[in-house]
Amino acid sequence: MQPSDLQHLVVPSDPQLHPDGVRVAYVLTEIDLEQDRYDRTIRLWDGTRNRRFTAGPSDTAPRWSPDGARLAFLRRTDQDDAHPQLYVMRSDGGEAEVRTDLPLGVTDLAWSPDSTQLVVVGREWVPELAELDSDERARVPKRITTLPYRSDTDGWTHQRRTSLWLVDVVGDGRPQCLTPGELEQDAPVWRPDGAAIGFLSDAPDRSETDPHNQPMELDLATGGQRPLATPGMWAAVDYAADGTVHLTGLADPFDWPAPQAIWRVDERDGTDPSLTCLTAALDLDVNPGSPPATPVGPRFVDGAIYTVLEGRGSTSVVRLDPRSAADGSDHAVTEVVGGRRCVTGYAARPDGSALVFTATDPATPGELYWLENGTERCLTDLTPGQRRKLDIRPTQRFTFDRDGAELDVWAVLPDGFDTAADRSVPVLLMIHGGPTAQYAEHFFDEFQVGAGAGYLVVATNPRGSSGRGIDWCRAVVGAWSQADSVDTRDLEAVVDAALERYPQADPGRVGIMGGSYGGYATARLLARTDRYASAIVERGLLQWESFSGTSDIGPYFDRMFLGSSLIDGPGVHHDASPLATADRITTPTLVLHSEHDWRCPIEQAEQFFVALKRSGTTTEMVRFPDEGHELSRSGSPKHRVERLDIVLDWHDRFLTADDT
Repeated sequence: MQPSDLQHLVVPSDPQLHPDGVRVAYVLTEIDLEQDRYDRTIRLWDGTRNRRFTAGPSDTAPRWSPDGARLAFLRRTDQDDAHPQLYVMRSDGGEAEVRTDLPLGVTDLAWSPDSTQLVVVGREWVPELAELDSDERARVPKRITTLPYRSDTDGWTHQRRTSLWLVDVVGDGRPQCLTPGELEQDAPVWRPDGAAIGFLSDAPDRSETDPHNQPMELDLATGGQRPLATPGMWAAVDYAADGTVHLTGLADPFDWPAPQAIWRVDERDGTDPSLTCLTAALDLDVNPGSPPATPVGPRFVDGAIYTVLEGRGSTSVVRLDPRSAADGSDHAVTEVVGGRRCVTGYAARPDGSALVFTATDPATPGELYWLENGTERCLTDLTPGQRRKLDIRPTQRFTFDRDGAELDVWAVLPDGFDTAADRSVPVLLMIHGGPTAQYAEHFFDEFQVGAGAGYLVVATNPRGSSGRGIDWCRAVVGAWSQADSVDTRDLEAVVDAALERYPQADPGRVGIMGGSYGGYATARLLARTDRYASAIVERGLLQWESFSGTSDIGPYFDRMFLGSSLIDGPGVHHDASPLATADRITTPTLVLHSEHDWRCPIEQAEQFFVALKRSGTTTEMVRFPDEGHELSRSGSPKHRVERLDIVLDWHDRFLTADDT
């Protein structure tokens, strides 16, 4: 696979089952490299065939009305500075009608139980900016009074307000703002009786340097709001058929890193509600991030709870008996969709008789599947066409032991690897971000591009990763002030394991790279050894002290992972910073970053690059304009291709010069 082959990837996602239990709407994403954009359309499986259902060019979030008569979705037109708006169309097809015209668009939607209204998450400018044109808005000084004021994914958040809006399906009425004010709201869901809406909100009394949010409920008749639980790190609110509230997330943000869980809210007269964790015995995350999956939160199917579940290198769909789960029973969970793959989205019939899902594996970017009566069939045929255009290299998975722990390794084999002469193939170690994330059984373009360039690509999930429970992911908490932290030693050992398993691998030509936490880990490893012949430090956290004040998560991230705040003194932050040991690095190192990265701001890269220059290390810095932290996954297609070209060019200089 070559960098430009990104244009051949076609991926389905977000499957939505029609109330008739047969039809499926889903999003199909394609890449238009010439136009430098992602084309997203909603497709329909009608029980017999797939067909295009909406025109695009950017249609997402399809949602059927409960009565099955309509499909609502979000559309962003191809006009300059357009924002996604709510559209509604008949379920049998026809012209879609736009139902909102909010200044900064719509980000989420949910149908009312009676199918007459929708609640959407809408954005608008703060009053002092609302009447200005775009040039003047960009010119005026930014007055910032609270935290947070910017986000890597959302930009300058202090300039806009995010609220819940009520939209009538028919008629000429304007959307009605349900939650005016300065607090931010999202993730709305209707209570089954239609009289109230649950949602997530900024916690009104939280510290600005804490990441709390709060589950709330809005009474539509009175406009009154009430808290459903205390502030925490919540990802979703959901209702069972009887109105019982369920939450997804963590009851305390500073429990992170830890698997997110499903909680039942038990309300009692005259006392505060209590929380019962329904997934504690699983010790696994129900809101995976690598890759992400929809929906977030439980779905109530025939008296049971369905949820996605992140396991060790995979993501499945499981059925949870809520009664036995609350008692911690080992028999509470049944796997519905499993295997060596990652489910990225699913929807089930209310009686549980059938389920539709999207999934990916190392050789399959994604397909849509149907499961009924124990029989699974593929509804799409995307992969064969992609394989005709792409040379998808085989992936092998193996394990090795280090210090009493078994680590998983993924190895992607280059062309001709089986017949290569002894010790002739360069090795490229890739390190994931997070660190509370994981490599898994899914298609990963970077692995394939690396193998396509002739590298044996290897990767592992060191301690600190997700997928293996709370003890595994918390093993790095408080450990990074030591140079030989457990994750560092795990990562060093994977290279040795790969060299032992594959005699073709050349120990003198080993490259290393990683982004975010992977960039952090790469920089730390480079200071410990000169075994690597080439390195790329990408979008890394490289200096904890400045990160604490410049990152969108800086005010609290150090407390989560270092167990310390700058208020306690800078010693731990200094000792855990790769910048402090940059003078020990001798490996030729490319520093790669995005100009608008607010998660790991570009000052991190600038400091590290200068430190390498001062030490006389061979180095360059590449900066991508108008991109954020997610460049490699969702940046502009042209930038993604250019990034891969730059990555290969750097490693080729130092790892392939001696190829024969």
